[in-house]
Amino acid sequence: MSTLEWSITIGVTIAVLLFDIIVVARKPHEPSIKECSIYLSIYVSMAIAFGLWVIYFHDGPGKDEDYGLQFFAGWLTEYSLSVDNLFIFLIIMASFKVPRKYQQEALLVGIIIAIVFRGIFIAIGAVAINNFSWIFYLFGAFLLYTAIKLVSDTDHDDDADNAVVKFARKRFTLSDQWDGLKLVVKENGKRAVTPMFLVIIALGTTDLLFALDSIPAIYGLTKEPYLVFTANVFALMGLRQLYFLLGDLLKRLIYLSQGLAFLLAFIGVKLVLHALHENELPFINGGEKVPVYEIPTLLSLGVIVGTLSITAIVSLVVSGRRVRAGLNPDGSPVEDAGPSDATPETVDEDRKPS
Repeated sequence: MSTLEWSITIGVTIAVLLFDIIVVARKPHEPSIKECSIYLSIYVSMAIAFGLWVIYFHDGPGKDEDYGLQFFAGWLTEYSLSVDNLFIFLIIMASFKVPRKYQQEALLVGIIIAIVFRGIFIAIGAVAINNFSWIFYLFGAFLLYTAIKLVSDTDHDDDADNAVVKFARKRFTLSDQWDGLKLVVKENGKRAVTPMFLVIIALGTTDLLFALDSIPAIYGLTKEPYLVFTANVFALMGLRQLYFLLGDLLKRLIYLSQGLAFLLAFIGVKLVLHALHENELPFINGGEKVPVYEIPTLLSLGVIVGTLSITAIVSLVVSGRRVRAGLNPDGSPVEDAGPSDATPETVDEDRKPS
């Protein structure tokens, strides 16, 4: 991809973020369903238009790459991982009792942090891929490990209060005063950090962990850093609106972690096969390439779409039956609902309708 394309993309990304910051900072509020729907439809339409543009200008007769399919596969994978991340955001918001009108600001900062972290990891990944072909073995093994961990550990109740947040609680004087994105206030002549400070730390450290999972996953679908970056940006852009729009529906996606685990395992296998095909390690096949089947991008896209569709349908059907039976979507008794069941609608009971 050309330098001009990179420049335009980064410029547009910064412009959109600045617009978001100005709008949110001017009037902190809880967005309405109409507002979220409009913004989300714009972001999704932009992603689809961008993918079609990539197909028109970079794919076609005489070209070996299928960049358009790679983008759509990467975007859908990153989007599905981002939806799973919303569960953690719900827990963070509920744990810190973030007022509804300030949740947009907190999420926006979290998204900016996520873009920065992912940009760093994308650059590191590109350098590693260009210099060490065996890195695909590590990426593949890491994704397989992540998939196993995702299946065996779907309880995120303590994710909001991670080690970094606990350290901050011990080191700083804490205030219970909320004042938008202000991180430090004066109380009784002394400086104290606001709850928003802890929320930003929780979101930032969580975004760092998300980047560790998502970047190897998308490099299993495309080796082009430009597509990796744009897929991540488009997946993150509508995340804030999705958080408010989905609401209670998030709790009903009970098998999302299992579906994502399957996808990560699939991409992990794809990476290992690619590593074997490009093998240079002397202790594997004498340093020669191994003639293995490489999974084509079109098949990868089909598996991604199929997995996400089946996961969503089965989740909604099963959780719907449980709710009608008087249970929580996860099958637990209603009275046992914990922090992980908090939704954007239940974080602040005193909120006023927007």
